[in-house]
Amino acid sequence: MSLAVRDDRLAELMDDPACDPDRLAATLRRFGTVNRVVSGWGVVYRTQLRPFLAALGRPAEVVDIGSGGGDLVARLAAAARRDGLAVTWTGIDPDPRAHEVAQSGPAIAGATFRSTDAATLVGEGRTYDAVLSNHVLHHLGEDLGSFADESLALSRGLVLHSDIARSRLAYGLYAVGITPFAAGTFLRTDGLRSIRRSYTRAELAAALDAASPGTWAVRMPIPFRIVAAARGHA
Repeated sequence: MSLAVRDDRLAELMDDPACDPDRLAATLRRFGTVNRVVSGWGVVYRTQLRPFLAALGRPAEVVDIGSGGGDLVARLAAAARRDGLAVTWTGIDPDPRAHEVAQSGPAIAGATFRSTDAATLVGEGRTYDAVLSNHVLHHLGEDLGSFADESLALSRGLVLHSDIARSRLAYGLYAVGITPFAAGTFLRTDGLRSIRRSYTRAELAAALDAASPGTWAVRMPIPFRIVAAARGHA
């Protein structure tokens, strides 16, 4: 097995409509714990999202595309409340199974969830101050360009797409570190497949630049994570 080349032929178990629903729900719920450890959103919030929202000087609207079980919305909403920021959060996911998990979780002040996708929101004429996603980009192949364009069309301010940075070290560390959290879930198999499907920083920068030249900046805020940032077009 080589990690030198992105393997976008791999399918994740949780994307199978016939996968075990209990394991899927457990996976989505446990993402909240795993993402706190590996996603780097604490750093991204403090260095990029919080300063942007605070500078608006008014209530803000944020959408999380591919929100899964809603853990990122819950985490960021809590952080914004602690910082005295007035924010309305929307989490969207086209998978009704993920939407059901998000809806069944504890209520999040100022947050709503919809079972839909970014293209639908664009068609509705929706716009937001900030557009986010976490662990979405590696699912995309030829759709990366259209997804990037849709997120730009939805944002009248900031766009932040965070994902895994593919590397042998990330693969090895995840294979060992996920063990305590993986029982009864798809976290180990799908997490390792996600790493193999993911971009390197250079690959993602090149792919986004081909879709929207000069629009995106791709950085690594913490090891093993890449964040693509842009200003929206709405």
